[in-house]
Amino acid sequence: MAGQQFQYDDSGNTFFYFLTSFVGLIVIPATYYLWPRDQNAEQIRLKNIRKVYGRCMWYRLRLLKPQPNIIPTVKKIVLLAGWALFLFLAYKVSKTDREYQEYNPYEVLNLDPGATVAEIKKQYRLLSLKYHPDKGGDEVMFMRIAKAYAALTDEESRKNWEEFGNPDGPQATSFGIALPAWIVDQKNSILVLLVYGLAFMVILPVVVGSWWYRSIRYSGDQILIRTTQIYTYFVYKTRNMDMKRLIMVLAGASEFDPQYNKDATSRPTDNILIPQLIREIGSINLKKNEPPLTCPYSLKARVLLLSHLARMKIPETLEEDQQFMLKKCPALLQEMVNVICQLIIMARSREEREFRAPTLASLENCMKLSQMAVQGLQQFKSPLLQLPHIEEDNLRRVSNHKKYKIKTIQDLVSLKESDRHSLLHFLEDDKYEEVMAVLGSFPYVTMDIKSQVLDDEDSNNITVGSLVTVLVKLTRQTMAEVFEKEQSICAAEEQPTEDGSDASKNKAKGGWQQKSKGPKKMPKSKKKKPLKKKPTALPFPPAKQQKQKQANGVVGSEAAAKEEEDDISDKGSDSEEEETNRESQSEKEDGSDRESDREQDEKQNKDDEAEWQELQQSIQRKERALLETKSKITHPVYSLYFPEEKQEWWWLYIADRKEQTLISMPYHVCTLKDTEEVELKFPAPGKPGNYQYTVFLRSDSYMGLDQIKPLKLEVHEAKPVPENHPQWDTAIEGDEDQEDSEGFEDSFEEEEEEEEGDN
Repeated sequence: MAGQQFQYDDSGNTFFYFLTSFVGLIVIPATYYLWPRDQNAEQIRLKNIRKVYGRCMWYRLRLLKPQPNIIPTVKKIVLLAGWALFLFLAYKVSKTDREYQEYNPYEVLNLDPGATVAEIKKQYRLLSLKYHPDKGGDEVMFMRIAKAYAALTDEESRKNWEEFGNPDGPQATSFGIALPAWIVDQKNSILVLLVYGLAFMVILPVVVGSWWYRSIRYSGDQILIRTTQIYTYFVYKTRNMDMKRLIMVLAGASEFDPQYNKDATSRPTDNILIPQLIREIGSINLKKNEPPLTCPYSLKARVLLLSHLARMKIPETLEEDQQFMLKKCPALLQEMVNVICQLIIMARSREEREFRAPTLASLENCMKLSQMAVQGLQQFKSPLLQLPHIEEDNLRRVSNHKKYKIKTIQDLVSLKESDRHSLLHFLEDDKYEEVMAVLGSFPYVTMDIKSQVLDDEDSNNITVGSLVTVLVKLTRQTMAEVFEKEQSICAAEEQPTEDGSDASKNKAKGGWQQKSKGPKKMPKSKKKKPLKKKPTALPFPPAKQQKQKQANGVVGSEAAAKEEEDDISDKGSDSEEEETNRESQSEKEDGSDRESDREQDEKQNKDDEAEWQELQQSIQRKERALLETKSKITHPVYSLYFPEEKQEWWWLYIADRKEQTLISMPYHVCTLKDTEEVELKFPAPGKPGNYQYTVFLRSDSYMGLDQIKPLKLEVHEAKPVPENHPQWDTAIEGDEDQEDSEGFEDSFEEEEEEEEGDN
């Protein structure tokens, strides 16, 4: 009876198959994910944006002072070595002989299949004489020849070969283990045990433990848990944080503490340089004892941030520390925004009066501080300082001009080319072109807002306590695109009219200068008179019209009699036509009523279809948001003093400016390249009435480019709950059918009983 047999791979062929598969499963995905990207493509990208971003600090640090990075070279060497090993193993596998081959006695005897018995015996004699051990032949080969001869001549052996593939009958099933035999050799047992113990008892626990220890210290946004706890404590302690307090709390992050972050450094020279910067700044509160806000690392981070906002020159030994601190600021401020939102949600969910929520001003100050840190500007500085070649000394020429009075970026963009050039006459031509290129790259985002109640029969009717969904469609353009559109519109308006008058006098201002003005009073002489309604003309019959058009030469009684007869006939025809008109008018009214009913039905059907399409679009939007992973690389930010390339991101939220409350939680828009749709959800107010909210779109990188749009909500009373609804009927159609069948059976039985009684 056949059995099973396990054996190690003495020749190593099976092990090569296993090793080739294992190396291939590692090398192929690693090459796809870890192969360094083409450095030439990055150099080409930097070269293309040099005209706009060439003066930025992050651009100069990357291009002018490239740091040698050996990591891509090491990755390439390791991956190429892996591919070389994989190809070598594949070559070895292709050259290995197959250990298992189907037994064929004809091949052993060097005969063609179907040879006769005489040919088999003749070939056997020749080969046995050649390989017989007594005549110096190969004993193993002789045994194979004898076995093949028996398989072809002996009936039992031939039957076993045809049925089991072997003349000796069924054999034991052999399983090869894809490990070489030297691994289980007794001589190598100690070495193998040492390797196993080192790999699975030392290296693996150390790697997993270190990874776990590092991961539990950080949140999902790679922020230290200790930093989140510090922010939560101080935000709860100070509900309304001004900018000074916010900078103090921001600098208390554990990311700046060398004890918790190895990248943070502390030098002995800091004890000399930091006090000097404090004397130059002169507005740092050092009296309060609030650890960790008063620790040396926090004080150093605060001083470096304040010097960055003031655009002060600092010693070279502190520049690297300042760059490290500034790179961490956007992520830390986003974490502080999250902390404020969580505390607001907790305050709304709790009924305790002691739990006080942070104010809306604290949240907006966090967003403003992010803009300030990226642009290197203080809170009340002009947004025009974000542009190159505009400094404090020449800013007065722009902002305090008698004619233009430019205060914002939009004001500067909305000027004519000639007016802008005359305003910036102090700049040379090449500098002026650079300013225009940078100004044209600034973003201009428009918002399209639509509020509705999803999953409801009437999506446009907002009731008390319903979940309101505000769909905001963001469209991003550059200032250059908007400026070109306005220039084309202005050029069309400047064309002279047909009568020779020049329309340039009445030319409209730019898009940012179009302020809503009240209706102008028309002069008395130019007031339009109300139009008088024309009297409705009565329908005259054709005969009468012809009589009125006749000449006055007809005279005499006969003529008069004829006229009277004609008049009588005309009156008769008039009365008949009036009756027909009345009948037709009544028919038209009936038809108009039917048409109005049809129009209302069609309109209702269209509204239902529109609501259904909106619901389907919202479902598809959610599915796409779950499945798609959009890149967070949008557009590089123009920042003169930020040390790292920052992507252009936004905050979108709804607030009540009158009550200073947050209505919907801020949504961090990180994927706005051209267009983006965002859903903001919040519960409707608890009382019916008209509510005035505001939708805010705030940049986390630019100052003075925030967008504000009003949002009006009309909240109605909730509909009463219907007492009887078709969906609440407990009766089932099957039960009704069963009851009907039971009644029919009862009546049928009664009829049978009556017939039997009659019989």
